[in-house]
Amino acid sequence: MSHQSALIAEDIEAYLKAHEHKSLLRFLTCGSVDDGKSTLIGRLLYDSKMIFEDQMAALEADSKKVGTQGGEIDFALLVDGLAAEREQGITIDVAYRFFSTDTRKFIVADTPGHEQYTRNMVTGASTADAAIILIDARKGVLTQTRRHSYLVSLLGIRHVVLAINKMDLVGWSQEVFDSILAEYHDFAAQIGIKGFTAIPMSALKGDNITEPSDKAPWYKGPPLLPHLESLDVEDDLREKPFRMPVQWVNRPDLDFRGFSGLIATGTITPGDRVKVLPSGRESTVARIVTMTGDLPRAVAGQSVTITLTDEIDISRGDVLSIAGQPPEVADQFEATIVWMDDEGMLPGRPYLMKIGTRIVGASITEPKYKVNVNTLEQLAAKRLELNEIGVCNLSLDAPIAFDAYKDNHTLGGFILVDRISNRTVGAGMLHFALRRSQNIHWQALDVSKASRAAQKGQKGRVVWLTGLSGAGKSTIANLVEKRMQADGRHTYLLDGDNVRHGLNKDLGFTEEDRVENIRRVAEVSKLMVDAGLIVLVSFISPFRAERRMARELMEDGEFVEVYVATPLAVAEQRDVKGLYAKARAGELKNFTGIDSPYEEPEHAEITVDTTTLSPEQAAEEIVAWLAKN
Repeated sequence: MSHQSALIAEDIEAYLKAHEHKSLLRFLTCGSVDDGKSTLIGRLLYDSKMIFEDQMAALEADSKKVGTQGGEIDFALLVDGLAAEREQGITIDVAYRFFSTDTRKFIVADTPGHEQYTRNMVTGASTADAAIILIDARKGVLTQTRRHSYLVSLLGIRHVVLAINKMDLVGWSQEVFDSILAEYHDFAAQIGIKGFTAIPMSALKGDNITEPSDKAPWYKGPPLLPHLESLDVEDDLREKPFRMPVQWVNRPDLDFRGFSGLIATGTITPGDRVKVLPSGRESTVARIVTMTGDLPRAVAGQSVTITLTDEIDISRGDVLSIAGQPPEVADQFEATIVWMDDEGMLPGRPYLMKIGTRIVGASITEPKYKVNVNTLEQLAAKRLELNEIGVCNLSLDAPIAFDAYKDNHTLGGFILVDRISNRTVGAGMLHFALRRSQNIHWQALDVSKASRAAQKGQKGRVVWLTGLSGAGKSTIANLVEKRMQADGRHTYLLDGDNVRHGLNKDLGFTEEDRVENIRRVAEVSKLMVDAGLIVLVSFISPFRAERRMARELMEDGEFVEVYVATPLAVAEQRDVKGLYAKARAGELKNFTGIDSPYEEPEHAEITVDTTTLSPEQAAEEIVAWLAKN
């Protein structure tokens, strides 16, 4: 049943209207294992009467069967829904629960306590307005307490409650409470938590949860729930400059064109002057449209459609802002990144970045440092692994409108997505734009790509040969170039071994270096295509993500992928350079096909099977395809 109110029986319509207009607070609980997070949430659900009778009966039965309270009601079982959690007595996934009181609605995220589930904790914290950090009064401030507090500070959660739980197990000692409070206060100051509210409590017994407890007469502050009811989070957003990422261009008919989205911060009224970013064009708000009619004023948290007095080219992903206080626009940033994927971050690899309603291509440099969140020490790192946090530079393929994350979570927070699998691999927070993003601009040139190609009587393109070592790529590429030269074509051949003698002589064969190897070659190839050349590229290029990155640098039709298909066993038999033998002997690490993967092309324009074709026949097939296309 829902929260009990006298209006339910007296005037259900009045109750529903009042419920609709209650403010919403999102908060999370975090802390070390067994600090009582799930128990606290279960107690809040119970005390707010958000448990149905059949759920209560099931809870009582489960408490006797798998509970940890000797047959008494185990409130944690209301939240620990995964079987693995019940068996281990810990929280693994993020569990979201809803409850309400007479004055406010709540969505609470119960986040994991174990270190290996840090990414789940970050997920729960990403939308939270407040955080409850639990501490077991018997154990005091632990490593995970510090870890989660650092993440809370990193994610910019301004309202922090230090819930010193299980005070009943230390005899409600004020001395214990004060000692923990002093230790945490010193740590909070180090990580930038400027203020917090400390509450002594017993989640299991219900002391200082909804009502003041007489067991701690020395505590003069509010109980937990009244404190959460009193937190003011909406005004924080409304006082900031107006920002609305455009989610949808609303064109129901020929006479209406509006821009729909959720207002992230600030307020807006008809007649206000707004700027559209990243284009920088300005106009005036004509109407603020909703399903129930036009509004005289709209505020942060409302979803609206805004019409303008001028016809401006605006699309999804653009940002409407107040003209006098616009966000910045840039394409290179310093950012903090939390890595959330089992496969480590590869510097230079292209990812997709989603920020607000916009999706752009992004690549990450080698981390400046990663953070040991237990000690706050900054450590050198080549890459980030699962659950690691680091500060990196980020380069985008298009400029975006942004605010620093500390000022605006919507325009400063982002996720990174793997371009092949569409997995969310990381989450991040923008700090500031790099100076070079503002100081480096494209120089206009009078001689174009088209004129260079016309001068040579051909279309510039890249013919990218990929395959295992020993497949015959270099031999085939050499034959193709000879044939095209004979036909009067202007060509250049970039060979993997040759390029490593000069341009890429500083790179090794780790996954990170392989990614950078292909990135550099792709950029050089793009320049050569711009010069009107036909570029033959012969590289193992084992990863689909980098081959896709190379393709996306070119215009449609300029990139031709050739898969030189040769089974590993056949390539190993050829082993002209003796590399497979060294790899098998353990003398050559990270060798493709042995201890480093090769990802076959999925949609290559040309596939030549070197087990059935000679190099000359394979070259003829490539030349013939190019002549027809």
